[in-house]
Amino acid sequence: MLSTRSADQCRYDIVALGEVMLRLDPGEGRIRTARSFRVWEGGGEYNVARGLRRVFGLRGAIVTALADNEVGRLVEDLVLAGGLDTDLVQWRPYDGVGRAVRTGLNFTERGFGVRGAVGVSDRGHTAAAQLAPDDVDFDHVFGDLGVRWLHTGGIYAALSDTAADTALAAVRAARRHGTVVSYDLNYRPSLWKAIGGQSRAQEVNREIAPFVDVMIGNEEDFTAALGFDVPGVDESLAELDVAGFAQMIEAVAAEFPGLSAIATTLRTVRTATVNDWGALAWSPDSGLVRATQRNGLEICDRVGGGDSFASGLVAALLEGRSLDVAVEWGAAHGALAMTTPGDTSMATRAEVLKLAAGGGARVDR
Repeated sequence: MLSTRSADQCRYDIVALGEVMLRLDPGEGRIRTARSFRVWEGGGEYNVARGLRRVFGLRGAIVTALADNEVGRLVEDLVLAGGLDTDLVQWRPYDGVGRAVRTGLNFTERGFGVRGAVGVSDRGHTAAAQLAPDDVDFDHVFGDLGVRWLHTGGIYAALSDTAADTALAAVRAARRHGTVVSYDLNYRPSLWKAIGGQSRAQEVNREIAPFVDVMIGNEEDFTAALGFDVPGVDESLAELDVAGFAQMIEAVAAEFPGLSAIATTLRTVRTATVNDWGALAWSPDSGLVRATQRNGLEICDRVGGGDSFASGLVAALLEGRSLDVAVEWGAAHGALAMTTPGDTSMATRAEVLKLAAGGGARVDR
């Protein structure tokens, strides 16, 4: 379905462009009453590349920037543990206070039952948000080094005007050098509300969309970030008319004819710890395909489920698998990733393939 560059001509199978934050997790408790936090690394774009490296064994790197202090070096250590190359990380001098540059923090509690998950970002003036297009030699990255697949998204593009410009420069350079581009719309109202809201989000994402090969998002993302309505979706998103969603996908494909695939997760939140989980994908060749629907999926930590869906989808497409296989890999990987704490996946490729093929939760001995 997608023509990708030969692996032996590229240093990397996957490169992600985005911010990597330090996540502070109070475990089963609340942020407001915590006395200790467990730390993880995470970021919408980074999580996808890390999943492709750790779960699917692909060669990956992250393009980002960090403050050169102990917090930034802690994030680096976590990234290295995740297996990604840090050669493309840029280090910014720290002024001792963080007035000019810092590393982003993300406090996230998981929620339980009727208490939903809560995230509090502390990411103003971060190094990654200040990356400008000329700070990264994208022609060197995609041309000289060689990259088969670039992943970036709407979270990074929302961080600042320079971040949006950098994302646009990256996808343009990737297109020049034959690198496949995936983009997760990942609309976050909190990131856009002070800089123009939905209208600004749509302006930025519509400028990037013509350079994207695989567009990923949920039903809210396509509406808020691109301006497409989904017929049949009620106000709470509790129920989804798949036929209506298919109409929306057709409208997106018509407006952006360069798209080779469109994919979305389908999530109905019953409680913070029980969701209905599924996925849809579309391509001109396959039409609309749907993954196995998993109603009543039990969740430990929902953060990163969509990113793991994306990495499963990309892994299959990089292997030349059909779209119906790719959407099953994505849905299975997302489901497994939400059974463990932290933003990033702890699954194995074998577990993903087993679940995607219809395997269950019987004990493996």
